[in-house]
Amino acid sequence: MSDTPDIYDDEIDLKELIGTLWEGKLDIIRITGVSAVFSVVFALLLPNIYHSTATLAPATMGEQGMLGNLASQYGGLASLAGVNLPDGALTKKDLALEVVKSRKFINQFLKTHNIKPQLMAVDYWDSETGELILDDSVYDVKAKKWLEDEEPLNIDVYERYEEVLILEEDSDTGIVRLGFKHKSPIEAQKWTNWLLTDLNNAIREKDITEAESAIEYLRQQVRSTPLAELKKVFYDLIRSQTETIMLAQVREEYVFTAIDPAVVPDEKSEPSRALICILITMLGGMVSVIYVLGRHYLKAEKQQVS
Repeated sequence: MSDTPDIYDDEIDLKELIGTLWEGKLDIIRITGVSAVFSVVFALLLPNIYHSTATLAPATMGEQGMLGNLASQYGGLASLAGVNLPDGALTKKDLALEVVKSRKFINQFLKTHNIKPQLMAVDYWDSETGELILDDSVYDVKAKKWLEDEEPLNIDVYERYEEVLILEEDSDTGIVRLGFKHKSPIEAQKWTNWLLTDLNNAIREKDITEAESAIEYLRQQVRSTPLAELKKVFYDLIRSQTETIMLAQVREEYVFTAIDPAVVPDEKSEPSRALICILITMLGGMVSVIYVLGRHYLKAEKQQVS
């Protein structure tokens, strides 16, 4: 018998709830309808964003091979002469993935290709002419300079660069997806190709410079040491560093090999306008239900107080 009143009260509350929603159905329809219209307008106003990426494999041919063998064979002996042999733990791929996000590389990349305005002052992309239109309230295209007090701060440039950079790595296979997202599909593809070239060149130049410095140092060690065994180690190291320079100079794809090069995308990657419309419309429907129920119970509460 004690459960009956609770069941009855629940049924009354459910009927009241349904009745309240039915009475406020016009408000629910109106608010949901307005949300639906707003969602369509909002989604249509969002610019298309295009993704262009290249699928890359590490170009590991000869990477750290001889140095790794020398490290295991002569590491103890070389350390006696004050020479530390690298163990090859940090690959060129790992280094490149860090370099591409470094401020030094970002600055040089934007400066080399003069694309800071295309990064920070884009208005829209004209799909008919293929022309990228810059915001003339921020950047003077004819004079090729930023308007007064409109040039973005370096920190804003770095943050924007990280937002448009696409960098994904498969930890199992080591395959890397590298690219950019942009309002212009042409810019996205160009930037991706430039980035890959510049990244390969940056690591190449670094390795050549380090190898040349190492060779000069090792030659000095050969001249200064009386031990024949150590001289053999130094000559092997010189040969290894010479091999590094040779590979760097003849191999165009020094760090990454493009399995699938970047292309100009035909279709946008974002935004998903259908999903945006659905979510905003659903949100409007939820708000309308809350509004109708809240209005009803506030009115009932005022009546009880009075």
